[in-house]
Amino acid sequence: MEKLLIVLCLLFSSVISNAQISFNTGNSEMDADLSNINLNAKLDFGAFKTNLNLTYNISEKKIDYLSISVKMEPAEIYLALELTKLSGKSIDDVVEIYKVHKEKGWGYIAKQIGIKPGSPEFHKLKENAKNKGSKGKGKSNQGKTKKKT
Repeated sequence: MEKLLIVLCLLFSSVISNAQISFNTGNSEMDADLSNINLNAKLDFGAFKTNLNLTYNISEKKIDYLSISVKMEPAEIYLALELTKLSGKSIDDVVEIYKVHKEKGWGYIAKQIGIKPGSPEFHKLKENAKNKGSKGKGKSNQGKTKKKT
């Protein structure tokens, strides 16, 4: 019973701290998707790191560095990697821009990298965040087929 209480307290504090994060992308829907990514990543950070490693070819050591030393939230690490992929810049370049301008938000950081609101890259960024943010929510429809009528 005591262990359950501790787990619930940790989960609740994670949700509370997640609610205080503001990504400031300039798009409320994308901010909400990033909050979902953040929450899901915090529930199983190991699986999140493995997913990033496989998707973006980044070492788990580098992810730990971004999380611990740079103090990036999981969704910020994801967003930095997406910006890296879409812009062609290195992760180190994106992180340096983040360090200098993080108080201005991710919308500003994306502009500094060359991804403008309304651009095809920005729409791809939103679409990818929406897809990643919706993973882990509800039951998957994979493997189910519709009846033909």
